[in-house]
Amino acid sequence: MTNTPPPRQLPLTLAHEPALTRDDLIVAPANAAAVALIDRYPEWPASVVVLNGPAGAGKSHIGAIWLSEQGAVKGDITSIDEALLEAARTHPILLDNADAGRIDETGLFHLINEVKAHGSHLLLLGAAGPENWAIGLPDLRSRLRAAAQVEIEAPDDSLLTGVIFKLFADRQIEIDPQLAQFIVRRIERSLDVARLVVERMDQLALEQKSRITRSIATQAIETL
Repeated sequence: MTNTPPPRQLPLTLAHEPALTRDDLIVAPANAAAVALIDRYPEWPASVVVLNGPAGAGKSHIGAIWLSEQGAVKGDITSIDEALLEAARTHPILLDNADAGRIDETGLFHLINEVKAHGSHLLLLGAAGPENWAIGLPDLRSRLRAAAQVEIEAPDDSLLTGVIFKLFADRQIEIDPQLAQFIVRRIERSLDVARLVVERMDQLALEQKSRITRSIATQAIETL
């Protein structure tokens, strides 16, 4: 009689949504200017502010905090409708991924006018500044040139390390500081990548019934 090995039992994978609250924000030199921007609202340098920086730098997190704390309305830059124009008369407006696709140029032009006319504010999030956006409407280019710009830099070591500790703590896992540094030295400068690595490490440790180790970290990084 042949003994058949028991089937491998895989851990149940639970989705961890990115935590985008103020309590989850870690402030470091890379994002200090962006955090200062939302902290001093509504004392902004202009009605329209562009927060730009590389993917994975934390723009959406900072935008989400501002959205929640100020009761702002989030719109879609590819389709700016009358409802958003009306909202701009009484609420600040957030447009994320401002340079990621086709811009509703006429709608954005009218939105900026509404914001200015009613003393409101518009926060645009993008990888690059508006001087690099493909804008065909001359009047809109002029409006965007007048916008204030704040840059968020790629995460530095201190920010990435802090985020990694926080992500593990959210899973009730305590890691050694040297392991956090080991991970930081080997991953892309991106908060999104840090989240993926931590999630993958957690999965691998459960599958292998292992502690969180350098070996687990190496395996996780190699899967990216």
